[in-house]
Amino acid sequence: MNALETYLSRLSDIRGRGVSETASYGTLEAYLNDIGKALKPKVTCIINIKNRGAGIPDGGFFTQDQIRKEKPQEGDIIQTAPARGVMEVKGVSDDVRRVAKSEQVRKYLAMYGQVLVTTYREFILVVKGDNGQPVNLESYSLGESEEAFWQLCAHPRKAAQEHGERLSEFLKRAMLRNAVLDDPEELAWFLASYARDALAAIESTDLPALSSVREGLEEALGIQFEGERGLHFFRSTLIQTLFYGVFSAWVLWSEKHPRPKERFDWRMATWTLKVPMIRTLFELTAQPSKLGPLGLDKLLDLVADTLSRVDRPSFFEKFNQEQAVQYFYEPFLEAFDPVLRKELGVWYTPHEVVQYMVARVDTALKEELGIEDGLADKRVRVLDPCCGTGAFLVEVLKHIREALKTKDGDALSANDLREAALYRVFGFEILPAPFVISHMQLGLLLQRSGAPLSEDGSERAAVYLTNALSHWTEGEQLEEKYKKIDFRIPEMKPEFLSAYTIKNITPIWVILGNPPYNAFSGVAPTTTERKDIEDYKLGLQGEWGIKKFNLDDPYIRFFRVAEHRIAEKSRKGIVCYISNFSYLGDPSFVVMRKHLLANFDRLWFDCLNGDSRETGKLTPEGKPDPSVFSTEQNKEGIRVGTAIGLMVRKEKRDEAPTVRFRHFWGASKRADLLESLKAKRFNATYDTPAPEASNRFSFKPMSASSDYLKWPRVVDLCAITPISGLQEMRGGAMMDIDKSTLERRMKAYFDPKLEWETYKPLGYGLTEKAGGFVPKPAREKLLKAEKFDPTRIEKYALRPFETLWCYYTTVTPIWNRPRPEIKEQAWEGNRFIITRMLAERPHENICITITRHLPDYHLLRPNAIAIPIHVRHGGSDNSSSAQGKLALGGQLQANLSESARRYLTELGLKNPDTDPNVAEALWMHVLAIGFSSEYLEENRDGVQQDFPRIPLPNAKKRLLASAALGLQVAALLDTESPVPGVTAGTIRPELKLLGGTAKTDGKPVQPNSGDLKITAGWGHSSQGSVVMPGKGKAVERDYTPEERKAIKDGAKALKLTEEEALRCLGERALDVYLNGEVYWSGVPQRVYDYTIGGYQVIKKWLSYREESILGRALTPDEARYITEVVRRLAALLLLEPGLNGNYREVNEKALAR
Repeated sequence: MNALETYLSRLSDIRGRGVSETASYGTLEAYLNDIGKALKPKVTCIINIKNRGAGIPDGGFFTQDQIRKEKPQEGDIIQTAPARGVMEVKGVSDDVRRVAKSEQVRKYLAMYGQVLVTTYREFILVVKGDNGQPVNLESYSLGESEEAFWQLCAHPRKAAQEHGERLSEFLKRAMLRNAVLDDPEELAWFLASYARDALAAIESTDLPALSSVREGLEEALGIQFEGERGLHFFRSTLIQTLFYGVFSAWVLWSEKHPRPKERFDWRMATWTLKVPMIRTLFELTAQPSKLGPLGLDKLLDLVADTLSRVDRPSFFEKFNQEQAVQYFYEPFLEAFDPVLRKELGVWYTPHEVVQYMVARVDTALKEELGIEDGLADKRVRVLDPCCGTGAFLVEVLKHIREALKTKDGDALSANDLREAALYRVFGFEILPAPFVISHMQLGLLLQRSGAPLSEDGSERAAVYLTNALSHWTEGEQLEEKYKKIDFRIPEMKPEFLSAYTIKNITPIWVILGNPPYNAFSGVAPTTTERKDIEDYKLGLQGEWGIKKFNLDDPYIRFFRVAEHRIAEKSRKGIVCYISNFSYLGDPSFVVMRKHLLANFDRLWFDCLNGDSRETGKLTPEGKPDPSVFSTEQNKEGIRVGTAIGLMVRKEKRDEAPTVRFRHFWGASKRADLLESLKAKRFNATYDTPAPEASNRFSFKPMSASSDYLKWPRVVDLCAITPISGLQEMRGGAMMDIDKSTLERRMKAYFDPKLEWETYKPLGYGLTEKAGGFVPKPAREKLLKAEKFDPTRIEKYALRPFETLWCYYTTVTPIWNRPRPEIKEQAWEGNRFIITRMLAERPHENICITITRHLPDYHLLRPNAIAIPIHVRHGGSDNSSSAQGKLALGGQLQANLSESARRYLTELGLKNPDTDPNVAEALWMHVLAIGFSSEYLEENRDGVQQDFPRIPLPNAKKRLLASAALGLQVAALLDTESPVPGVTAGTIRPELKLLGGTAKTDGKPVQPNSGDLKITAGWGHSSQGSVVMPGKGKAVERDYTPEERKAIKDGAKALKLTEEEALRCLGERALDVYLNGEVYWSGVPQRVYDYTIGGYQVIKKWLSYREESILGRALTPDEARYITEVVRRLAALLLLEPGLNGNYREVNEKALAR
């Protein structure tokens, strides 16, 4: 229960019992202490404190240090004066403002410095004004009258939702007001607290003035604030701009007014904010004449009061330019609007990264473009097109400042620095809030460098509020057109024209920065922005066969803008970005990489890793690998991996581009970046990959055998285009472990007599909106199209060793992607080879498998594709017009490409269309190679970056031997068919003792007594139907003597030594627990760890069987199924020596195709 909900509920209860109002003291005390415990140091409210000569206050606020020092026992009166003021409490019917004016409150104020006056429903913070007289600083009301308050108390949860956070903020401010204020993060919290009140005020009204500001920004920036989220984004941005404007003005004012007793007047901020666009935005939001009804002027008075309490010398000692964003602006945004903060991502680019990138650009200008003075050369114009708070621009100017000192060091150097800031170091920013900050940062740098901007406002740093992704290719001829256009906000016109000139006319030689990785929710890009990226999509589907891609993230557009401006317009220069690292090797970016290789001569890539999905934020050695953006203040950093790319376009082109690549791993990577600059042979610290069409122009070095790229890809061996797996995306409503349960659900769904409002509460699924799925109309469409058909319930391969039942229909949108072309080929006797285009993460292990059932899209991660071994053109109800492509001139044919058929013919294997063994031989060989651990390790990078490539044996005998191994693998993967010696007949000795069920007390397992409930923490529900894996309980141990002997005996029959068998299975075993008492015994270490397609097989299966998810215990058959899986996986692992030997023999004499 929320603290305010508890407070109101208890007050209502006390009133109902008819006891005196003093009985409510404890409730008030408890509520205030719930608020105070979140503060640092904790603040405690104590009722009835010592009379220090002004009477006995109803309560006092003490810090944790005071409590700890005095150690009062229950009932004791604390002797120390309360550090955070006192409290005066009156009844709900009293007028809080009259109480605040009372003589008693005056006495308390004189003694304690501040008084929190409350009538339970209203609160006023009374403080001493400049003249020592009482001032009602701020207040909060839970009800204008006693009656309104008790009505509120009747619905405490609703009241808590409406008032809980804002009242809590008010009380925290009251408890903190007497505290020393010298920490940037603490000040950020105070300002954010008032900013939230301002946002609440602005969100609750619809003033015409707000609309005109929004429309003016939309017009000038070429964006649209769409829907409620877009409007929230706009309003939030406006409030940030207002508060950052006040703060920036205060910082600049403090530079010129160092005396502590001088007070800052926010109304004079417009005189400090010299940039016309900033001044205009500030005036539009702050002036009472524009937005007076919102009362923002009163909130800004409170902000000014807070700023007046700051210990400025101490504050500015901590608040420096390198850490301002990290220690103030990001904490402000986190406290002000955490949802928006998450959407905007990290503002703070680590200072070490900024230093490194600027230093690299300076060096590249000198060494690659022959510009001896680097950034200090007056011809060099630099642009950060997404400058945010100005970190890169500040560092560039600092670099220039130091270079000027070294070169000339005369009294004109400061003027040269100012001219660089005015005329050749440019920044673009689309968000007004960071735009304000960047101007403050640059103004401070120039002021502290002896190069202040003019007092009359005629000079400004060259940072412009503009959409950096629009108006780049229009040329000089359209400049006159825009000069004639009038803007709703007149000050936006010179802003727009200046940015337009930089985009189209000013020669830019350097573009650097940290472009945004994600689009802002509710803010729509322009048509021009969308078109810019089309160059990176040309040929993806036709030439490269890439059908699924997402190239619309903003950072990709910023790459295209930079490429256009430097390579195509200036025709020389440098691009240096830190960004998402996907473009380095992801197949979807192949055209983009080809573009960059064509337009730049020398390219360096520093891969900073730190990706949560691809590497799990772990180094190759398994140590922590945090995001480069992780700091003490923001330990999470960002989820995606990052890379720094520096690309040089030379005026005289090189014959071929040179690409250099290196990795940075671990927690010290920021320091390692800077340290790397000291290397005498800098380029020698990089690998030199060879991007070419066969590796999709990957910028990453490839760890693969020398012939890997000569081998055919799996998808080159099939005649028809591989088909992506089925996508249900209905929360599992169309599938179930239990066939009868699924049948019952689907009968209800198909029952036309069951009205929607009756069906919906049954909890059978298909009742929630999803992409392209509106539940009620979808059901109505299905009921018109077909009836329930029990033959449509069939087996479904969801994950490796995880086969469920599904109800299949092609009526859209019941399934998100029903893939009728797969269903057409899912007939008895046929099977599908399953693989994927690229690895989602480096530890996927097996990337090829086989199934005879309908395959799920995520049967392998990330996106599984299915290759039917045979194809036929059927006439079933599920056929589609596209199925004509599958006929290939006959009813039943082997799914083999022309090159695959030629290969088999050359080996003497003919008639694959009529001989199923020949048709399957090549695919079974693919399976055998795909399950070789040596193949996977030796060709790790190649396998991860594309469809797996497969070496082809040069002889019929070798192919058939490999295919025979593949058949063994296929049999072990097919859980629907028994395998003699493994799951049927006399179990092989080395497998018999593995994975059997056992009980800790040695007694028989009793299914009817709950022994088969899984409660060991293998999984838990998250976000509806999403199941997250848990740690579970698996106890590692040595093999027992009996297990060890069985393995030795079985190994002998397999012609393996005991040591070889243990290398296959793992040197130790685990007991894998269902609950506290029952476990599967003796599961070999490598069996437990065995991973197919990114799924740890046993652990993944268990995560969905936790009792809290499954809703029941396992059946005996299900418990024995894990025993079967353990034995099948163990048998697979014991095939490893043969599989690896087979790969080596094939590889030695593989044919290149």
